[in-house]
Amino acid sequence: MWIKSVFLSLFLLSICIASTALNVTYDSTSLLFDGQRKLVISGAIHYPRSTPEMWPGLIQRAKYGGLDTIETYIFWNHHEPQYRQYDFSGNLNFIKFLKTVRDNGLNAILRIGPYVCAEWTYGGFPVWLHHIPGIEFRTYNQPFMNEMKTFTTLIVDMVKKEKLFASQGGPIILAQIENEYGDVMGSFGDGGLKYLEWCAQFAVSLDIGIPWMMCQQNNPVAPPPMLVACNGPYCDSFTPNNSYSPKMWTENWVGWFENWGQSVHHRPAEDVAFSVARFFQLNGSVMNYYMYHGGTNFGRSAGGPLITTSYHYDAPLDEYGGLNQPKWGHLKDLHLLLKSLEKIMLYGTATTKTFDENNLESSTIFELNGTKACFLGNSHEDKDISIELLGKNFTIPPWSVTILKDCKTETYNTAKVRAQTSVKVRVPSRTNLQWASRKENPIHYKDPIIDRPSLIENKIFISSEAPDQKISNDTSDYLWYMTEFTVHDPKMGEEILLHANVSGPIIHVFLDGKHIDRWSGSYSQSGFIYEQLLNVERGKTYRLSILTVNVGYANYHAHYDRYVNGISGTVKLISQNSMHSLALTKWELRSGLSGILRNMPLGRGRWNPDVLSDRPFVWFKTTFDSPMGTDPVVVDLIGMGKGLAWVNGFNIGRFWPSAFANNQGCDSCDYRGDYGNSRENKCRSECGTSTQRWYHIPRSVLKDNGNTLVLFDEFGGDPSNVSIQTVPTGEVCANAPEDTTLVLSCEDKMLQNVPPGFYAAAATGKIFTEVSFASFGNANGTCGTVPQPYQKGTCDSPNTLAAIKKACLGKELCVIDVSEKTFGTSNCKSDVAKKLTVSLRC
Repeated sequence: MWIKSVFLSLFLLSICIASTALNVTYDSTSLLFDGQRKLVISGAIHYPRSTPEMWPGLIQRAKYGGLDTIETYIFWNHHEPQYRQYDFSGNLNFIKFLKTVRDNGLNAILRIGPYVCAEWTYGGFPVWLHHIPGIEFRTYNQPFMNEMKTFTTLIVDMVKKEKLFASQGGPIILAQIENEYGDVMGSFGDGGLKYLEWCAQFAVSLDIGIPWMMCQQNNPVAPPPMLVACNGPYCDSFTPNNSYSPKMWTENWVGWFENWGQSVHHRPAEDVAFSVARFFQLNGSVMNYYMYHGGTNFGRSAGGPLITTSYHYDAPLDEYGGLNQPKWGHLKDLHLLLKSLEKIMLYGTATTKTFDENNLESSTIFELNGTKACFLGNSHEDKDISIELLGKNFTIPPWSVTILKDCKTETYNTAKVRAQTSVKVRVPSRTNLQWASRKENPIHYKDPIIDRPSLIENKIFISSEAPDQKISNDTSDYLWYMTEFTVHDPKMGEEILLHANVSGPIIHVFLDGKHIDRWSGSYSQSGFIYEQLLNVERGKTYRLSILTVNVGYANYHAHYDRYVNGISGTVKLISQNSMHSLALTKWELRSGLSGILRNMPLGRGRWNPDVLSDRPFVWFKTTFDSPMGTDPVVVDLIGMGKGLAWVNGFNIGRFWPSAFANNQGCDSCDYRGDYGNSRENKCRSECGTSTQRWYHIPRSVLKDNGNTLVLFDEFGGDPSNVSIQTVPTGEVCANAPEDTTLVLSCEDKMLQNVPPGFYAAAATGKIFTEVSFASFGNANGTCGTVPQPYQKGTCDSPNTLAAIKKACLGKELCVIDVSEKTFGTSNCKSDVAKKLTVSLRC
């Protein structure tokens, strides 16, 4: 009853808050809510990279992780894929997403852009923009500004209608116009400066009643009244270049994304916490994680090009929405501590001292009405330092910040992780998949025209030269360039070179319907010369088809919209024996795959029970039942080549498990040192293996029985090893210092610092089954078997294992008092800092 009363009170309070207008202003210290200074701790969750069914859980986990705000971009190309044809359904319903944020009592930051970058194809711009006469992106260009104004106004009007701005009683406290423009505007000359001014004036004219901001716009300065913000892995040294902006950090990069052919990036929790603590120590007041939940690039949304389907970003919430421990828990402890110090940090006096010439050692004392809080920073990468503070000495580990809530006792150190580590495992379903297959029939010249995704006004496009693949308006990854040729000149000979300038990462060549070559490699905006030897007979007419494959359009750099995809310029047939050549000057272009036109992603049509393995351009279909339970579901596509995957008609993304990662950066992972400069060379995993073999299937896409999985493989794959799997927590580890309380659970749903009774409500039955290691002393090693499993140190309490078994085995959650009272007296010397080191299996 008490639990229900608490939740009812919180719910009624959230309704009251949501219905009351909030006056959001600012001074040079912080944002002000109704005149009161506030710290803002935010995290990015992109609504299209998850599903509406996932949104409540994601936002709740963010809230219980200590966030007060959720940030998202708006993705223009998905909302207006065709000119003036809008889509706000399903996981594009950003209004529903913002209402979910509101209903959970959190604030929101809306980054409209509408340029987003975000590793999103074409930076979020719809490709049809490219074809507007006289257009030039992101500069003082009237056609571009007209379209930007139309779409941005539409979004603002939708938000206003639902009263979602804070000035209307909604959750949105900040809005952003443009995005990281300062990084590229120099390339646009005077047009860039005029465009910057126009953006600011246009934003203000929308009259939303909350502040507008621009990120990465410090030089030249963002026009008033635009606030400015920093992006990057560290923003502690950032200083706004105007007198009125508080110190704001729009993107704290908690990890990084992967390209096909790369190993997996990780940024240690210790380093992320260090960056956050340093920022707030040095007067920061608004910080947003990029990403807090990365999610999945469903469909063909990934940009780059060549960015993977997984967009996990090593975020505090993993790709499937679960807790990425220890990062989630370690940052949660920091967030709650910072919030408890909010008043003294924002209203008190701050005195910062540095102790060496490189400013690597520092102390900050916040003081208000006789109350003190202290931050001690050590930016050395390789040595402890000792700092005297108020007559007492403190030792600070390298690359860390110690926070003393009362300036007397260490409350938190960024390098000392107390949260549990959860090791995820992948468990194959017992279902044996039975496959059927069907060939993709390449579209040939003079094939009858059937209903297909349009190029221009639903007509086949004829061109004298092979144009940029963007002519298809991003209706498909696949564009067919088709022509006929006949060699009459005897000087050409019987061996000729097909010669083309190609700017795409993949092309396929067909001669008279036969697949004769495939090329795949890295993308080059300037293109490369592709040549293929053809054997021809004089006087015979041949059908030539070149299929270019897009793997996401470029999303960053000045003028990236002009980068060519596909074939550019004149395609020639060149004699091997002389200087003679034949230009191919009549092309028919068609977008898409015949299988998509025949609804094969839904599993429709006739399928062959014989599996056509290891052959290019083949469709595969199988059915499966949903795995029981609530653990995330993935499909392991090992053995497949490259293509697209659908489950019950939902496109779960591009797959390319045959692209293997390099061997760079997997040898070590030291949290110490600048992540921005070294992320390509350290803290990586899965080197030398498939870049991505597991692909997320959201539970909301699944039925209990008879789910249809369809794969289109353009390279040629073998589905015999494909399997449906779940991703539970298999092992839980922790290192907890003496005189602390440790909470352990197998469930990602386990959240800390929630109302009493929440644990029981969240538990779903998964229990601890084995204690594989336990020591209260000075054990060493790491969780798991790599690089070194846990081992006992020089001292230990002999009762540790028995105590942990009693506390945890057979239970969904255990709470442990880490002290000699629990484990008994150890044989550790007085100068040893004892800790509990445990590893349990679920």
